[in-house]
Formats: sequence, structure tokens, C-alpha cells
Amino acid sequence: MAFCKNCGKEIDDNAVVCPHCGVIQKEELVQNTVDNGGFLWGLLGCCIPIVGLILFLVWRDTKPKTSRAAGIGALVGVICVAVYYIVIIVIGVGLGVAGI
Repeated sequence: MAFCKNCGKEIDDNAVVCPHCGVIQKEELVQNTVDNGGFLWGLLGCCIPIVGLILFLVWRDTKPKTSRAAGIGALVGVICVAVYYIVIIVIGVGLGVAGI
């Protein structure tokens, strides 16, 4: 049996991630992944915010830059939709008060 390099608890010899604290144990798996930030992942997160949120949660440990781009895209998408609805409500109330 091996021990986690973060929490020190006993784990399986072939464990990739510690089941107790979630820290990656095998660095060679992390080194093979490309993490360039991904503008297109951010754009996808902006267009479909739920996908950006899911990608942020899935990649936050293995691809922090790409995860951040997808998360920011999702946040921008949600803010744009909220601003759109506020503007539509204000215009509708204004037209209603004006009697048009």
C-alpha cells in the first residue's frame, strides 16, 4: 500500500487520485494534458452557460486555465441574459406606463 503525498492516508498503489482528499497522485497523467486556456471553450461557456459550468467543475483540477476560461464564459453568458431580461422588463414597464 502507498500513502497519499498530501494527506498521508493509506491508498491503493495504483490510485491516480487520493479518495480521501482528491489530490492527484500520478503526475505523468497531468503532464500529458494540454492546458492553453481555450478561448473557444470560453465562447462555448458563454453561449451555453450550463456547459461552461460543467466544464469548469470537471476540469478545475486537471486543466485550471481551460476550466477558468469555460467558467468565465458561463458567468458572462448568465450576466448577458440577466441584463437582457432587465432591459426588456424596463422597456415593457415604460411602454405600459406611457399607455402605448
